[in-house]
Amino acid sequence: MRQPLVLLVACLAAADGSNLVQAAEAPLHQVIDRLVESRAGKQPLAPMSDDAEFLRRVMLDLAGRIPTVAEARRFLGETAADKRFTLIDSLLSGDDYPRRMQELFHVMLMERRGEHAEWTKFLRYAFNQNLPWDRVARAMLSPDATDENLRGAAYFLTARLTKEGAMAPVDVPGLTRDVGRLMAGVDFGCAQCHDHVSIEDYKQVDFQGLHMIFENMQSRGGEFPAVTEKVMTKPREFKSVFTRDPRTTPLRIPGAGDVSIRTFPKGEEYLVAPDRKAKRTGVLKFSPLRELAGGLATGKNPLFARNIVNRLWFVMMGRGLVEPLDLFHSANPPTHPELLDRLAGEFVLHKFDIKWLLGQLARTRCYQRSSRLPGDQPLPPRSSYTVANQKRLSAEQLFWSTLVATGEIDRVKPATDDTLEKVVARTESLVELQKQFLKTFSNPPKEPEVDFAPTVKGALYLMHDQAVLELVKPRPGNLVTKLAAEPDTGKLSEALFLAVVSRGPTTADVQVVAKLLENKTGAARIEAIGQLAWALLASTEFCLNH
Repeated sequence: MRQPLVLLVACLAAADGSNLVQAAEAPLHQVIDRLVESRAGKQPLAPMSDDAEFLRRVMLDLAGRIPTVAEARRFLGETAADKRFTLIDSLLSGDDYPRRMQELFHVMLMERRGEHAEWTKFLRYAFNQNLPWDRVARAMLSPDATDENLRGAAYFLTARLTKEGAMAPVDVPGLTRDVGRLMAGVDFGCAQCHDHVSIEDYKQVDFQGLHMIFENMQSRGGEFPAVTEKVMTKPREFKSVFTRDPRTTPLRIPGAGDVSIRTFPKGEEYLVAPDRKAKRTGVLKFSPLRELAGGLATGKNPLFARNIVNRLWFVMMGRGLVEPLDLFHSANPPTHPELLDRLAGEFVLHKFDIKWLLGQLARTRCYQRSSRLPGDQPLPPRSSYTVANQKRLSAEQLFWSTLVATGEIDRVKPATDDTLEKVVARTESLVELQKQFLKTFSNPPKEPEVDFAPTVKGALYLMHDQAVLELVKPRPGNLVTKLAAEPDTGKLSEALFLAVVSRGPTTADVQVVAKLLENKTGAARIEAIGQLAWALLASTEFCLNH
């Protein structure tokens, strides 16, 4: 009998990932717009965003920060018809892109479980080199301790094999669930002890066949994260808590089905035998982790391709084509089935090139539409993508954007071409501020960061933390000092709004600024300017990507 989950993905696509979809007859971004707009029917389409709205959005998504005043003025002053495409290409090849992707994928894959220098090094290397996503995923699922650039990928596994208390067991079931969720978009968590009670496609055998892979391994101590595997000799035995009927399963890979266990005579199980004196782990002839990596992280596995393009679509468009992101099953179809097929197929054909796919998504009208409809028209469902969805800023995006907005980077940056990251790393006060931002604005560990959820903790932090308040006090080279030197209220308003919310002020904005600064001089005027800057930093407009 064919496996239920294999039947599911077989209905979605052919087994060979290269046959998911034929190459598009036009650039992918044009195909996306055609599919989205044809499905929209009579729903209103938002107009294209103005240059200021687009600039802020694309810089947050691809650079992880808002534009500087100089960057904004330069882009807004350009007249070339293709300036948006030029900007997209520039951001994808820029210094901020690898950092942004490292921070994004760290949060996506680790869900704030912790930090490790080798893991950070691995992610940074992957995005500096633009490694294909299937290569990155295989490095995480079957880590290679001999590759200095990739060995940190093992942290994806080892961080989940860490006890959270002296008496707590290692959460191997949690690791099993996370691999299914994050790599294949299927959450088998409720199928550990019996078939899923509400999702027909998720069976206990799916969980148990994946779980046995991780029960067979353990973390290895040392200067970098690493894992070892035991020799596997027999299928896994399990029972449903409902039926109590004994069953067995070999390895079972989401989207790929069963993998038979291969056994060898005792003493012949290794390609490379372990050597304790040389501190060398063995290389098994039959490695369950290697089987998992090869069967899951491949273009031949449609779940794998669909999962990552759905998540990248979510990053850029604010909502997945399948929601929740980790519940792919036949009763939860994508809002745009043909579009998801096309994205997955094109991604495989382009050899899992994340940078290419992000560039195509950013080029779409779908991405570049305004987040507002003219007049008082009600907004359509978020799943229509006819109006740009607002998105939460991560703690990392908030931190970098706050430093840019307040001119703190200008204040501490020497006359070099160093990246923002290097400037912060050698400034002790900013290193501490970064830690506080991550602590305050991040979700609790293991909780996916999806929707915008303002907290009292965050509000109180912005209101009372002295390090934050120092950013809106006059110091040489920062925003408040520069604004205080401008006597013209209109020009001051323009510089303030461009610095913090990346747009020019409205007439009403200028009137508010003029009223607050009216009859104020000296220290009182400087204090009022700082309060204005703080108010914009604390606004919803600043805290959302819109």
